[in-house]
Amino acid sequence: MISSTKVGGFDNATLISRLLFFLVLFGLVGFYLILGFKGLTSEKGIEQAQIGREIARGNNATTKVIRGAAVWQAKEAEKDIDLSAFHDTYHSPLNPYIYAAVLKAVGGDDFEKFQMNEKDEKTVYTLDRVISAVAVILFLIAVGINYLLISRIFDVRIAGATAILMILSDLMWKFTQTGLPQMLMLLLFSCALFFIYRTLEASIENRGDIGSLVIAAVFLSLLALSHWLTIWIILGFVTYAAFFFRPKGISGFMILGILLVFSSYFLVKNMEWTGNPGGTAFLSLYGGLTQSESVIMRTSDPAEQTYTIVYNLNSFLITTTTSMLRQVNELYNNLGSILVAPLFFFALLHPFKREAIAKFRWIVLLMWIMGTLGMAIFGLSDSNLAPNQLHILFSPIMTAYGLAFVSILWARIELPAGGALMRYGHFAIVILISAGPLILTIPRETLNVIATKDRGKAVWPPYWPDAFSETLHNATDDNDVIFSDQPWAVAWYADRISIWLPRKVEEFNELEELATNKGLSVAGIVMTPMSFKEDVLFSPIPFGYNEDFAPLMLDGPARGALSRSKTDSRSGMVNPGILAKQSQNLRPIMNKYPEVSDLFSNRIYFYSKQRIYNR
Repeated sequence: MISSTKVGGFDNATLISRLLFFLVLFGLVGFYLILGFKGLTSEKGIEQAQIGREIARGNNATTKVIRGAAVWQAKEAEKDIDLSAFHDTYHSPLNPYIYAAVLKAVGGDDFEKFQMNEKDEKTVYTLDRVISAVAVILFLIAVGINYLLISRIFDVRIAGATAILMILSDLMWKFTQTGLPQMLMLLLFSCALFFIYRTLEASIENRGDIGSLVIAAVFLSLLALSHWLTIWIILGFVTYAAFFFRPKGISGFMILGILLVFSSYFLVKNMEWTGNPGGTAFLSLYGGLTQSESVIMRTSDPAEQTYTIVYNLNSFLITTTTSMLRQVNELYNNLGSILVAPLFFFALLHPFKREAIAKFRWIVLLMWIMGTLGMAIFGLSDSNLAPNQLHILFSPIMTAYGLAFVSILWARIELPAGGALMRYGHFAIVILISAGPLILTIPRETLNVIATKDRGKAVWPPYWPDAFSETLHNATDDNDVIFSDQPWAVAWYADRISIWLPRKVEEFNELEELATNKGLSVAGIVMTPMSFKEDVLFSPIPFGYNEDFAPLMLDGPARGALSRSKTDSRSGMVNPGILAKQSQNLRPIMNKYPEVSDLFSNRIYFYSKQRIYNR
């Protein structure tokens, strides 16, 4: 059993160590939020930010990002479709509402107040930094909550080492730059674990603690409102509570009841707007059954994927098992590259003397298994910064158990009793190794910033905010709709309604007609390096040879379209690319949008009806 270590007076060693801790902490905040910050990195994080701005404007949870699948849902349910006030049912609501409160406080609901200007030579959108700052604050609070939790479970030494490992985790800092809700989820999950542990202690002492259980259920419900996939984690805890917490059976139903109370409003609204209580988010299930979620989200008729889905259902067990094994293989990276976090699973084999410590690990394990199953079913990309990445939530508590296990092994090594090496040597080794990715990243990034003198400071490719915030915004009107391969960027940086470029010309025409019938005007098509995330010549997804718009994509920036195109010397505009002009399918569309503007560095093009520089 790990003995409790009480905090004594503020001797010199303690004071110096705490000063160093906060010095490093504020240094990291300065680096990731100011010096090394280039902008939001996740498409779904950017999309949640623009939803937050609409909420701040009093437009409810509406979005300017239009998915073909969402339009299809509304049509199937015979709902009225208003593209200028399109309700979002894809993202969980809590994170956008938090963004909305912050954006309203700083005046972010006024686009012109933060509009970028080429004369300023800024490459980072100011509101990107505001969104990232929210995540940083939530992360720092989560560190404090975990310190309190782990101090209660083990002792202040393990709690302190865990806190240090958290702030030295490069992955956690990178999540603060995505715009994703992971740091909010980490905070809520840590609070829930704190009260779950209190409930467990009461259960062991044969006394009920309904209050702690209810508070834990509230935090878990808020967690579900931050990311719907965390319901799988909640189901893991519900299973344990139903069998082991008093009153048995009722406890599980009580947690589900509280979850239903918190989510019922949004379920009713999803039903009202889409005819499905799961909303458009339900269709993301296909991301685990097909090759790509974007294939479903960009189509105006998901029914065409029925064969693929049915085929994959026949091998559902194999697909899910393969995904779970891949997650285990990548677990070290997904837990923040913290050396001892995976040792949690070895700690399961150790007979901890304190019953609460011994039982709590099984709650954590059950919740992790259910979360892993949910990620396997709904799909998890190869990136450890994936929107569905839930492993990072378990990193602090797994790190604590791993440190406890290492401490037990370390104590068995014959070292001079009472020496600093005996007390802190294993912590120092773990911290130095785990901090490796961060130690290697900061000097390189700092030198790069100094060398470029802020000129190349942007998440490029694929985003260049200035091209959208000034040029594209000024060239279009509020009632204009823009098709794009990165509609989230157009909606956030240009503040324009943007439809995710569909896969087929027929679907493009249908969406174009829908916009026109609703009194809107289609301004054109924006093509970016987003189309080149994969090799379009050989990969069928997310953009590839089976796409009707593949010729337009191949004419784009990454394929040297400029060198193959002719330039009109009178206007300075780049004519449409050769492949797009030669495509019979695309020719009618290219005739509608004949003017091509190079928005940035021969890599971002705007195909429009008019020459935007004359507007």
